[in-house]
Amino acid sequence: MFEGRHAADRYHLRLHRARSIVLSPDELVEIRAAQRTFEGAYIRTALGQFSFSLVVLKIFTSEFYSIGALFAVYGAGVLFTSIFRRMQGNKQFFSEVGEDGLQRKKFRTSGNVVSVLTALSVAAYVSLLILTVRLAQ
Repeated sequence: MFEGRHAADRYHLRLHRARSIVLSPDELVEIRAAQRTFEGAYIRTALGQFSFSLVVLKIFTSEFYSIGALFAVYGAGVLFTSIFRRMQGNKQFFSEVGEDGLQRKKFRTSGNVVSVLTALSVAAYVSLLILTVRLAQ
């Protein structure tokens, strides 16, 4: 059941709550590198998809509107995947205190995020192929 506890109270590092931890320079570098690599890449990809959809919607005729809308939906999907990745990323650096009071630290890869993004991309490219074939007819 939802307890209303804030994530900064659930996650711990070196026996300190996440909201009160003072990170070492090496830990800051590691966290910033992960944010640049993963979160930044997803955000840049989403912005690129939104920009391309606007170009398609503004420059091309109405026959291409469905393709522009597809890229806008794909960009929104990548943006939501970025948010999901950020939530999952919190669990990689901090340990969590369970309801029983025991501290748990599990390493989780980003496989679930990669699977979601792969499914989203395959669906978008299949849809793009179908829309392109319909356009040619």
